Amino acid sequence: MKDSKPRVKALGLLSGGLDSTLAARMLQEQGVEVEGINFATGFCKVDHRRAMGRRADRENPRRLRNEALRAGADLKAPVEIVDVAEEYLREVVLKPKHGYGSAMNPCIDCRIFMLKKAREVARQRGADVVFTGEVLGQRPMSQYRRALNMIEQESGLEGQLLRPLSARHFPATQAEGEGKIDRELLGDVHGRSRKVQMDMAERLGVEDFPAPSGGCCFLADKNFARRMRDLLAHGDPGSVRTEDIVFLKVGRHFRLAHDLKLVLARDEAESKFLTAHSQGHWTCKVWDGHGAFGRVEGEPGAERMEPIASLAARYSKYRHQPRVEVVLGKGEQEVKLSVAPAKDEWIQSLLV
Repeated sequence: MKDSKPRVKALGLLSGGLDSTLAARMLQEQGVEVEGINFATGFCKVDHRRAMGRRADRENPRRLRNEALRAGADLKAPVEIVDVAEEYLREVVLKPKHGYGSAMNPCIDCRIFMLKKAREVARQRGADVVFTGEVLGQRPMSQYRRALNMIEQESGLEGQLLRPLSARHFPATQAEGEGKIDRELLGDVHGRSRKVQMDMAERLGVEDFPAPSGGCCFLADKNFARRMRDLLAHGDPGSVRTEDIVFLKVGRHFRLAHDLKLVLARDEAESKFLTAHSQGHWTCKVWDGHGAFGRVEGEPGAERMEPIASLAARYSKYRHQPRVEVVLGKGEQEVKLSVAPAKDEWIQSLLV
């Protein structure tokens, strides 16, 4: 006889981290058909490392892999990666309704945005429930009870949002009420300790997952946030593009004037990246190339070229010499200057 129980489908926000992987595995244990979705926002540090292609990263493939796709393969569940970078920048990062965390992380707005997107996909695919790996009390900004309730309400998923790890701390979803998902087999995890999850991983056979750190998002990085605020303070926020965000992740940044900034590469990979993406910009480098390549944002004019050149000289192998030859160029234009390397005290006043 065929099993008369209807097939239940769940769509989950799958990051590939331990919690979302466990949430998916718990549902699979009940015979639920699981699909994953992952939204690419443009602020993932792993994606940036992959774009840079540094040798140390290439030699350690784990640092470059897409954890959502890896988790999907381990779970034998399909995972779709959806690029939302432009919309995410405009609608979430630049104008979060619920504000930022300790840096420029709009965590509550981020979850609402992603769950709204997931709700539409779930509707198209006929999913019975949307699930996440969220744990009550684990993160201070977005995972306390009031925030979790607000996220569910504003995402339009009231009664349809399942958090399997902490499900028994919340009212039953519609799928649980209808008997499609057994509530007694769901979790009651809460707090910041990971011990329960580690025990669950061993029991459920979840062996491969990144170390829990919460450090994958650039928006939670205070150094990146400082650069982001500088960009918005010295330009029109409405004209910021995802391309502008890319350059905030690269190099050392020096604010020379309201309309002038210099980005100097920190290593060979960044030099190659800036070289490849500086068409239409002034650039700078020491005469023989043995130093940091620089991209100038803004028009320096003759009177502002020397400070730029002195910074380039400071970050070269000639930093201890009294004078250094530096070349600035843009298209067919080229200017060669002999300058003294910048002093550290002055550098600190410019560093973003």
